[in-house]
Amino acid sequence: MLKCAITGANGVLGKRLRQTLPYKFYSFKDNIADYNKVLKWINSKQFDLVIHLAAIVPTNRVDKNFKIAKKINVDGTKNIIKALSTLKEPPKWFFFASTSHVYPSTNFYKKISEKCITKPYSKYGKTKKEAEKIIQKNFNNKNIKFCIGRIFSFTDKRQKPPYIIPSLFTKIKKKRKSILLSNLNHYRDFISTKDIALAINLLFKKKKRGIFNIGSGNSINLKSIAKIIAKKEKRKIQFSTDNNPTYLLSDSKKLKKLGWKPKNFKNNISYFY
Repeated sequence: MLKCAITGANGVLGKRLRQTLPYKFYSFKDNIADYNKVLKWINSKQFDLVIHLAAIVPTNRVDKNFKIAKKINVDGTKNIIKALSTLKEPPKWFFFASTSHVYPSTNFYKKISEKCITKPYSKYGKTKKEAEKIIQKNFNNKNIKFCIGRIFSFTDKRQKPPYIIPSLFTKIKKKRKSILLSNLNHYRDFISTKDIALAINLLFKKKKRGIFNIGSGNSINLKSIAKIIAKKEKRKIQFSTDNNPTYLLSDSKKLKKLGWKPKNFKNNISYFY
C-alpha cells in the first residue's frame, strides 16, 4: 500500500481523504511552524507522496489573527518544502491544497482558468498565494513533482459554521415563522469533499505537475442554496434587498480532460449531505 504523508488530516477535507483514498496515511500531529518537528516527521518513513492540507482557513479567523495564519499557511509550507529538499530519495509527488481565493471575484459572469491573473480577494487568499510562490520555486526539482490544486467552494456534512452552507442550515433550522436572510446574491462553484478526494487521487495517478483548478464549473446562487435548505427543512424564508452580485467560478477543463467528473450540487444535494 502506498505511504502518504498528510498534514491537516483531522480537518473536514483531511478526514474525507483518509476515508476515500487507498493509501496508508501518516498524519503530522505537531506544530507545522516548528521546522525541527516537520523534519523529524518527513524523515520518519520513506513516503510515496505528500498531501499538504494544513491551514487556517475561515476568513474571519485569518482576518483576526493574520500573523498566526501566516505562520501556519506560509511558514508551515516553507518548512515542509525545506524538509523534503534534505532527502536523498524524496517522495515522487507533492500536493498542495490552495484556494480559489487567490483569484479576484468579479461582478460579472466569468469562469476563471489557471491562466487568469491571480489577485487574492481575501487575506486567506494572500497566505495561499505566498505559499504557492514557495512551492513554484521548487518546480524544477527533478526528483519530486509538485502539484497545486486551487480548490473552489466545497461543502460536507462535517463542515460547521462559519462556512456558508452549514451557517445557512443553522439559521434556517431555527423555529421561526419567517426567516430573513441577507447578502446572498453571490454566485459560487460548489463541489463535495468526495470529488476533491477523487481529483487528488487522479492527479497523483497521472503524476501531474503544475496548477489545477478543482471546481465543478457550475454556477449556483447562494439564494438558491438557501431555498433548497428551506424546502428540505420545511421553513419559510425571505430575502432582504439584494446586494450587488459577485462571481467566483471555475474553468476546470484542464482537470476534466483527465477524466474527472464532479457531481452537480443543484441536482444532487444528498451527495453533499
